[in-house]
Amino acid sequence: MTNLEIGLTSFPVLLLLIFARIPIGLAMFLVGLFGLFAVNGGSFNPGTWFERGPWIMALAKLKTETYSTFSSYSLSIVPMFLLMGHFATLGGMSTALFKAAESWLGHRRGGVAMASVGACAGFGAICGSSLATAATMSQVALPELRRYGYSGGFSTATLAAGGTLGILIPPSVILVIYAILTEQNIAKLFLAAFIPGILAAIGYMITISIYVRIHPDAAGTRPPIPYAERFRALVDVWPVLLVFLLVVGGIYLGWFTPTEGAAVGAFGTGFIALLNRGLNLQTLVESFIATGRSTGMIFFIVLGAAFYNGFLALTQVPQELATYVTSLGYSPWMVLSIILVLYLVFGCVMDSLSMILLTIPIFFPIISQLDFGLTTEETAIWFGIIVLIVVEVGLITPPVGMNLFVINSMDRTTPIVATYRAVMYFVASDIIRVILLIAFPAITLFMVRLLH
Repeated sequence: MTNLEIGLTSFPVLLLLIFARIPIGLAMFLVGLFGLFAVNGGSFNPGTWFERGPWIMALAKLKTETYSTFSSYSLSIVPMFLLMGHFATLGGMSTALFKAAESWLGHRRGGVAMASVGACAGFGAICGSSLATAATMSQVALPELRRYGYSGGFSTATLAAGGTLGILIPPSVILVIYAILTEQNIAKLFLAAFIPGILAAIGYMITISIYVRIHPDAAGTRPPIPYAERFRALVDVWPVLLVFLLVVGGIYLGWFTPTEGAAVGAFGTGFIALLNRGLNLQTLVESFIATGRSTGMIFFIVLGAAFYNGFLALTQVPQELATYVTSLGYSPWMVLSIILVLYLVFGCVMDSLSMILLTIPIFFPIISQLDFGLTTEETAIWFGIIVLIVVEVGLITPPVGMNLFVINSMDRTTPIVATYRAVMYFVASDIIRVILLIAFPAITLFMVRLLH
């Protein structure tokens, strides 16, 4: 077999391992390791498995790839953002956000659900993880939704969709990974995500408004709260605004890099949690352990992807695919549409980080060679935001949307099928938003062009 044939064969092998329930990081690592063995003349005849020659590059790659991957300064931003999310929860910021949003929106039909989305958007601004946002806000909002007569399926679907705002509204762990893979500016990607993130929150609120009119029995009502209490609730969210402005504002004012900003944010949320008496020695240790576990999981997937993508680069598969696709003569918009449809399909069986790490090294070279009337950097930023949104759709797309399972694990009384039915309204909202951002790239690039 030629190197190209070996590279192409690796795709079905990798998917087979994933469907066999092998962790995707381990699956990518094993396929990459044995792929390097094969391209260096190794044979899969058991009698030749222990020959030294074919393993030399594979084992050398294991040494160099591990160091080069984990010595990346940019990757240190990941545990900082994860720790910031844990401290924000301990500091009661999620509860304050929900109470503030509920005080202003709760008396409207579907208002408590809208408040949940608004609180998810606010929490996403200080937590770069979708699953963490969904899980945290569910603990606060689910009891209130049930209290005011919201149906189980509608409640869980709302929180699952709202949780996806955690990876879209900056800071975002997935955007950091995308920036590292494509060698783009993290600050510019964060900036480009602002308007799409706001559109997402507005779109979900409109979806809720439509849903409660089609299904009036799915949502109850609650009495209005006096304006004095509403303003007091707004005052309680000052820590969130302070941390957000300090981190994001500091990055764009040049006070510190995104990595330094993440460290400042983690320290700030930790200090606020300490003042609110949510942080003590026990919860501090628990936060460190939880952050370590999440970081270890993410980093192992990153290592597996780096090993597999290094093997693919050696086989020239990404370059050959890019050349082949451009030679077909399809319009750039057709190629982009096909790639996004593939993301929707992958989203039904894979988590967001795995999709990004597995596909970007293959799809990005193809997109880079297409002409969308944008500069190379603008194309990379615009494509990254669109991919992030489509990956976000995958988190709530049945049958394996990760957010759906996180939320339903917290509400065992609601059948997963009821969540599936309600969440399709939010999926439709996401698809409309994707079409809008594809048709008008200037929406995504407006802030970047304005400030850079």
